[in-house]
Amino acid sequence: MVTAQIMDNKLNKYSIETTDYQVGQDNLQKWGFDIHNPVFGISAGLIFLFISIMLFVDPGTAKEALNSIKNGIMKDFDTFFMWSTNFFLLFTIVLMLSPLGKIRIGGKEASAEYSTLSWIAMLFAAGMGIGLLFWGVAEPTAYFTDWWGTPLNVEAYTPEAKSLAMGATIFHWGVHGWAIYAIVALSLSFFAYNKGLPLSIRSVFYPIFGDRAWGWLGHIVDVMAVLATIFGLATSLGLGAQQATSGINHVFGTNGGIGMQFGIIIFVTFIAILSVIRGIEGGVKLLSNINMLFALALLLFVIYVSFDIVMVSIPETFIAYADHIFTLSNPHDRDDTVWMHGWTVFYWAWWISWSPFVGMFIARISKGRTVRQFLFAVIFIPTFMTIIWMAVFGGIAIDQVANKVGELGATGLTDISLTLFHVYDALPFGDALSILSIVLILVFFITSSDSGSLVIDSITSGGKIDAPIPQRIFWATTEGAIAAVMLWIGGKEALQALQSGVVATALPFTFVLLLMCVSLIKGLNSERALYQ
Repeated sequence: MVTAQIMDNKLNKYSIETTDYQVGQDNLQKWGFDIHNPVFGISAGLIFLFISIMLFVDPGTAKEALNSIKNGIMKDFDTFFMWSTNFFLLFTIVLMLSPLGKIRIGGKEASAEYSTLSWIAMLFAAGMGIGLLFWGVAEPTAYFTDWWGTPLNVEAYTPEAKSLAMGATIFHWGVHGWAIYAIVALSLSFFAYNKGLPLSIRSVFYPIFGDRAWGWLGHIVDVMAVLATIFGLATSLGLGAQQATSGINHVFGTNGGIGMQFGIIIFVTFIAILSVIRGIEGGVKLLSNINMLFALALLLFVIYVSFDIVMVSIPETFIAYADHIFTLSNPHDRDDTVWMHGWTVFYWAWWISWSPFVGMFIARISKGRTVRQFLFAVIFIPTFMTIIWMAVFGGIAIDQVANKVGELGATGLTDISLTLFHVYDALPFGDALSILSIVLILVFFITSSDSGSLVIDSITSGGKIDAPIPQRIFWATTEGAIAAVMLWIGGKEALQALQSGVVATALPFTFVLLLMCVSLIKGLNSERALYQ
């Protein structure tokens, strides 16, 4: 029987009490799989049903319908999303500074399984990935040029527009989003490694719902997590294949289309399968470290060839983030509600919808850190790295626009998938930078795919950390297959429809995260006496 530790109020410590739930009691071992019947079966069935529907529905119609749902949610619940995200950040900061910050994930004697550098590389690769490369250039440029509204309705092409462009970009990629991931990751790791519960979303709610967490209430939460994860990854893989194809065509003068996109998906999926077979130590960790080296090399090279611009942009970006974070966090009395809905609320919904995936993966690799160490590293270190990255690439892009340099300066933001390469075209060694970026893009895809597959493996096997190899292969292959089918059905239209569906899951998951905060405090408080 699985043991769940509940607090003895008199002794203020844990006693061991059995529950009606047993890891594996509902599992089916067949064909080399270890299947948690309700979660695996329902998840696979709903995925098949969605793909079947998309085969018979016009992708444009599906996109319009799902966009309508998504936009309605973001419009009607904009204040809820904004204040919930503000609360998540404040909650993690207070928790980090409180006496509960001394509690160690895995127990007082637990030690870290991975070096700090490898740990940061893995969480960064899973949590940010390809978005940094494209949006690091495109997003500041969009805000600066009024491509689709400007933050706080500032006048485009002005010094104030530049400051808000950089500040708003970091706002969307900084501490708020990472606080969302941190809450899910800390909750999962604490209840798995300190309380011996399965590594599954349902385990977090045991302090609130008791044994009902092992019933249909838990099944529903886990199924939602599986669907949000796999559809989110498939969307990113499909859109990423299109972007990588655009980059390859631009750099090498080829004319690749859907065939090249399929080839990229097959390649990424194949390497991801090899990685998940090898597990975290031999697969994900190795690729994440390689990924970090490529990213660092690219960053240093770009800094070297644009040193004068970058040395101004980096301090300006830190200042811009500090200047605008509170104003951008406030949803009330805004004149830029269209921009806020289209960018900020969308970003918060996307972060929340991805939190089960990224949070669970971070939980897998975070044993041995104290709560304080964990929260500081997960929230502030990636944010610091993101500020540097965005300041470099975004600063160069805005400088080119402002000074009419290159393609970006001449035509502005036209094709987001090519914006990064247009910036490179105006820099020394532009072709070398483009090739290095394409390699980095592919490695980012692989690390996202393999880490996501490991997360889905855990959820669909009832919270087991090491699912059988055939099951790992199944989910990694399924991700690639969904992306390929979406491209074949309707290309970008179908993928954007899928993306809208994923974002729509953020509303129920926001309530899940708020309950998670309550449950986490209950769990941490029950262990507090051990650290006094």
